[in-house]
Amino acid sequence: MRCLIALILMATPAAMAEDNAYQIAFTEGRYDDAATLAQIDPTADRLAFTARSTLAEAISAPDFLPPIDMLDQAENLARLALEQDPDHLEARLQLSIALSLKSRTLTVREIRRTGYGEETKEMVEGVLRDDPQNVYAHGFFAVWNLEVRRRGGAIGASIMGASVKKARRHYQTAIALSPDDAALHWQYARALAALNAKKYRSEIEKALSSANACNIDTSLEQVMRDRAALLMDALASKRASETEQIARKML
Repeated sequence: MRCLIALILMATPAAMAEDNAYQIAFTEGRYDDAATLAQIDPTADRLAFTARSTLAEAISAPDFLPPIDMLDQAENLARLALEQDPDHLEARLQLSIALSLKSRTLTVREIRRTGYGEETKEMVEGVLRDDPQNVYAHGFFAVWNLEVRRRGGAIGASIMGASVKKARRHYQTAIALSPDDAALHWQYARALAALNAKKYRSEIEKALSSANACNIDTSLEQVMRDRAALLMDALASKRASETEQIARKML
């Protein structure tokens, strides 16, 4: 308890204001400001947060095409954080997200050559071993399983140990931990729609409805909810094959 009190006392008003400043900037969608403020003191925590801010900005691109230089930057920041603390949970998650986004434009053969698929899987599995209740690791694996099943087919998914059943299990765990997170519902619905919009229609609609019903606390959550509404419209007005193509382009 004395150590805890000491740590609290060490957080001076200036430091607390600085923390509030970069957290507020992130919440408001001012990702450049958030990154700049966070890097004033480049600890592993701050570097991982900066990677997160960089990825949030990249994901928010209106054309769904995250700039590759921003993905490279986020990857580098996460790796710098891991140089300071190889077990850093947030850095491992942000590195996994960065590599997954970089894999988006690669062929299956190119992904195998880069090793991104195995690296991300191993990192997130490690996060869940260290923190079994990590909601974002479960959310990541829900999408990862669906993407591997879609891009690798039944054989590729079997080789990588991926399945829709596992995706569903991770999604259910994630939303049990954080039911009011629009991003969790949206990303699962998008990946499922990209896989097979007709077969999983009712499940997709349920996840999209849940995303649209979530309270919004950050600019990024608003982006996710807006995209959920767009996909819901596509699901209602377009053929399943068209909806799948739309979902595959979205983030």
